[in-house]
Amino acid sequence: MIPFNIPPYVEGEEEYVIQSIQSHKICGDNAFTFKCEKLMEEKFSSKKIHLTTSGTTALEMACMLADIGPGDEVIVPSYTFSSTANAIIIFGGTPVFVDIRPDTMNIDENKIEEAITEKTKAIMVVHYAGIGCEMDKILDIAHRHNLLVLEDAAQGVDATYKGKYLGTIGDIGCYSFHETKNYSMGEGGAISINNPDLIDRAAIVREKGTNRTQFKNGQVDKYTWVDKGSSYLPSDILAAYLYPQLLIMDEIRADRVGSFEEYMRQLSPLKEKGVIDLPYIPEECVQNGHMFYVKAKDLEERYALQTFLRNKGISTAFHYVPLHSAPEGLKSGRFHGEDEFTTSGFERLLRMPMYYKLSKEDITCVCDAIKEFYGCK
Repeated sequence: MIPFNIPPYVEGEEEYVIQSIQSHKICGDNAFTFKCEKLMEEKFSSKKIHLTTSGTTALEMACMLADIGPGDEVIVPSYTFSSTANAIIIFGGTPVFVDIRPDTMNIDENKIEEAITEKTKAIMVVHYAGIGCEMDKILDIAHRHNLLVLEDAAQGVDATYKGKYLGTIGDIGCYSFHETKNYSMGEGGAISINNPDLIDRAAIVREKGTNRTQFKNGQVDKYTWVDKGSSYLPSDILAAYLYPQLLIMDEIRADRVGSFEEYMRQLSPLKEKGVIDLPYIPEECVQNGHMFYVKAKDLEERYALQTFLRNKGISTAFHYVPLHSAPEGLKSGRFHGEDEFTTSGFERLLRMPMYYKLSKEDITCVCDAIKEFYGCK
């Protein structure tokens, strides 16, 4: 059996978790939380990073900081996880879904501007599979219309667009450290505050709406409730598990990118024959090996391929039913323009096993099975 995912487990995790437990400081914002945040701030050149309880709550915190409320609209791709849209609708906003590009599966930057109305407050991009969106054009649109740019970089940790780390380009970036991500604390995430005007408020929102952080830093003589907020602090035990992975972040990324490139090498002949499509990486993007997928001809063929691989002991997964066609999406959002590539892309895409230290032998086994399915072995 070749699993779809194995969470990263590296040297030092047990030692650091025990250190956290023995410190008797296991709530949020203790030693390992600060270590993780400082490491990411320095590596990513982020103005401020906070660990959060999940990528989902990082998105919620971003929408709270953006003051999304009833009547506000936020432009998002339909091809994304429910968390992206939930973060908008729980504050009363409306997600306005836009079609994706067929090459990167990212939001089509050329279809954003026509979706803007007088109610639009922000653009929320999703860097699918750790491949950066066309951020220069998106930032230009946002600047001309006075909109915030929120980055759902859940899959994009340690990937770049034109030399800038995903999640640090817009006003706010959101990361995930879920079990399925490149770097994991089981459940967890982080938020990057890139707009200096939001830094102080972010600390308040994250601390249940209190100015506790300013109190701890000696900026006020007592702390109290000063704004809306929630509890977004993960346990320091979880941060202790994450920290050693961040110490070898480049090693983990290189390993996963190596697996991605091996898939590409072995399956490129099928693409050249027009049998399948493979991921596309724009020249300005450096990916992180988060995901490898193939695109079958249609939904029927994708289902048959997945069944064939399952019978070979190979675990795969499709991705995201388009949100605009999901029950809650039909109720709480709307799609602008034509669904040219979102649904067809979903119907064709099948994700292959991908994780840290995936062996070349297992990759070959997967690729041989795909070739067998298409009669090309």
